[in-house]
Amino acid sequence: MSEIKLVRIYDHEQPAGYRILVDHMWPRGISKVKAALDEWDKQIGPTNDLRKWFNHEDEKFPEFEQKYIAELDANDFMPEFSKTVQEKLKIGDVLFLYGAKNREHNQAIVLKTYVEKKLK
Repeated sequence: MSEIKLVRIYDHEQPAGYRILVDHMWPRGISKVKAALDEWDKQIGPTNDLRKWFNHEDEKFPEFEQKYIAELDANDFMPEFSKTVQEKLKIGDVLFLYGAKNREHNQAIVLKTYVEKKLK
């Protein structure tokens, strides 16, 4: 069964699947060729203000998660994004690519949970 997988774009080992960069900013040091993206949905990432406030500080993650979910609820692009993910999952895995160093506290985790709930 196909699933949404979280993949750090800097990892050398990358699983197969439909590749969506879900960061608002392009990851430093990654060429567009090396990224081999199917999509870059920067409008789905957290706003600059929220991203800067969070600053990848673990203790802020619970509040960041709530604020980012509120942004996703208000994001006009979310229905189209969810539909694309749903369609691509019929074919194979969908990879949410992100650049954050922290694998446990980042926006891709929040987005994955959010989209999976929407698709159920």
